[in-house]
Amino acid sequence: MTTDEKIQAVREEVAALHAELVRYGLVVWTGGNISGRVPGEDLFVIKPSGVTYDELAPDNMILCDLDGNVIPGTPGSDRSPSSDTAAHAYVYRNMSNVGGVVHTHSTYATAWAARGEAIPCVITGMADEFGGEIPVGPFAIIGDDSIGRGIVATLEGHRSRAVLMQNHGVFTIGKDARDAVKAAVMTEDVARTIHISRQLGEPIPIPQDRIDALYDRYQNVYGQKPQGEL
Repeated sequence: MTTDEKIQAVREEVAALHAELVRYGLVVWTGGNISGRVPGEDLFVIKPSGVTYDELAPDNMILCDLDGNVIPGTPGSDRSPSSDTAAHAYVYRNMSNVGGVVHTHSTYATAWAARGEAIPCVITGMADEFGGEIPVGPFAIIGDDSIGRGIVATLEGHRSRAVLMQNHGVFTIGKDARDAVKAAVMTEDVARTIHISRQLGEPIPIPQDRIDALYDRYQNVYGQKPQGEL
């Protein structure tokens, strides 16, 4: 696949995936964004700033380098990229295994972020997906790479693919943009469930060895094997 073909494929995927944020109720108005790294290139594609979700299309996604600079002369380059572009770029520069980044202000997860409290791992589905708690990152202001620095510092060496940035919202990472969207959907789901659980009483902790076993099984055994594998 040529570089242009790879860029187009990521444009199409990132544009389409924004509909999933709406579908799962993770965003309101024009808030939130998704980006995807172009495989094998020092480039990523991200949503334009302040554009409604109904207007998003592959040709108005914005192509940036890993410093967050818009690539001139490319489709969408006449628009401003997401205000979170510097944060996404910092993550891509410093976490080479990350192929997708998502940001939302989803209600329940952001409520936890507003309290500066990590979401504890007290349900098996959370152990499966995140391998432990969803941590809280530092307070940081949009405008430079401060948010990106907080994301990387919090998630480096952590199983979680989600971080609650204090007083702000959710950032998730993944092997590609779709994987990061899944993490965002699951973050809101567990944030809601565990909030409700705490209204009924104190949740029962899951022992760490059981969390480890659940995570290992889900990550390495669960689901269908690639075609051709026995």
